[in-house]
Amino acid sequence: MSWDVLLLRLPDDIASVQDIPNDYTPPPLGRQQDVLAAVSQAAPEADLSDPTWGELLGPTWSIELNIGEEDPVDSIMLHIRGSGDDVLTPVFRLAGALECKVLDCSAGHLITPQELSGWHAFQEFRDRVIGPSQ
Repeated sequence: MSWDVLLLRLPDDIASVQDIPNDYTPPPLGRQQDVLAAVSQAAPEADLSDPTWGELLGPTWSIELNIGEEDPVDSIMLHIRGSGDDVLTPVFRLAGALECKVLDCSAGHLITPQELSGWHAFQEFRDRVIGPSQ
């Protein structure tokens, strides 16, 4: 079970999925090779041996980076597992390097580095359903 967040480019006045116009198409993050270079620079410890599906491991968490095969890359879905608030540090390093926003797919709103409620709510739900992360 993962907490999924989406890295994508959105206008500054967008705060949630409800604010996105139906006809809006986000600009791409960039060419795949440029996106991979930005990911490598922001998170040099990321395993990008499969350029479509990266992995980033922390002390108590893991992040799978679903980059996909499309070129240019439109967005990156992050599948986050484990525990620890420090997992948001690489998430926002990646978002900064790619000049994009972070959308909490469960809550449907954008998050900031100080916004931990979605991550905490996911962990509480996961722990109730399948037990605490090991």
